[in-house]
Amino acid sequence: MPLPVIYHEDYSPDFPENHRFPMAKFRLLQLLLVQEKTVAAEAFIAPDLAPMAALLRAHDAGYVTRFMSNSMHADESRRMGLPWSQGLVQRSLREVGGTLLAARLALSHGLAVNLAGGTHHAHRDRASGFCIFNDLAITALALQAQGRRVLIIDCDVHQGDGSARLLADVPGVFTFSMHAAKNFPARKAASHWDLPLPNGTDDAAYLAQLVPVVTLLLRHWQPDVVLYDAGVDVHGDDALGYLSLTDAGLYARDYAVLSACLNAAVPVAAVLGGGYAETPQQVAERHAMLPRAAQALWQAFMAPDEKAG
Repeated sequence: MPLPVIYHEDYSPDFPENHRFPMAKFRLLQLLLVQEKTVAAEAFIAPDLAPMAALLRAHDAGYVTRFMSNSMHADESRRMGLPWSQGLVQRSLREVGGTLLAARLALSHGLAVNLAGGTHHAHRDRASGFCIFNDLAITALALQAQGRRVLIIDCDVHQGDGSARLLADVPGVFTFSMHAAKNFPARKAASHWDLPLPNGTDDAAYLAQLVPVVTLLLRHWQPDVVLYDAGVDVHGDDALGYLSLTDAGLYARDYAVLSACLNAAVPVAAVLGGGYAETPQQVAERHAMLPRAAQALWQAFMAPDEKAG
């Protein structure tokens, strides 16, 4: 079977073109992957909308209702940073559904990629930093309810403060965040392991710190599944990041994390995370490193009989 890659047209609803959040990047990424034949057009898997029960494991019912009904307070809307629309509601539910599906498919097949997700700033009762529902925390709690041990590897340039707070006291879930020390959020939460990096960290320095930690966590935490946030805002040309990874560094990072999980026989579900540039196309091209790395590893780790077929 092909690499499980989750996508839905709801990921890129109608949105102001001049907004800082590159909403079109999801659609552009899907088109790019088809054009370059990384993923066949018919191979994408469409997710369902996230069920309310899953949302309420992580989020306050009042907050969910206010967002869904467009009745948030002005301060709540400001923290969200996105213009409300029914399309945004649909997108938010579909995105979480995509990460839930990616986790299920990873458990079945070893590896899966959601071409959205990584909304790690969303808190129990509020949105923050373009993040509405915390797909990583929601999925981790769903997996934990099934008795599975979960490791979140968050490599977005911004600390996963929402995930850290939502999962701080959840047994069987471990949050690891590697991020720029001097970046949003100004007030950091306490992940189970935080690895803050100085401005300008390059490919070599980044990988030298990341790989040993991932190896250590896989060995000692012994998760049943990994949720990997592959934010590309660590890129040196990112508009909101202060690190200095190159395109090659993004690919090397994603390949290293995914291969470490697969070599340890730990299923891994990967999500896009953040990324900001002058155009959504530039961001999409950086996000393409994740499915490219996943596709290469999928071929390498396929069973011999599947390769023969």
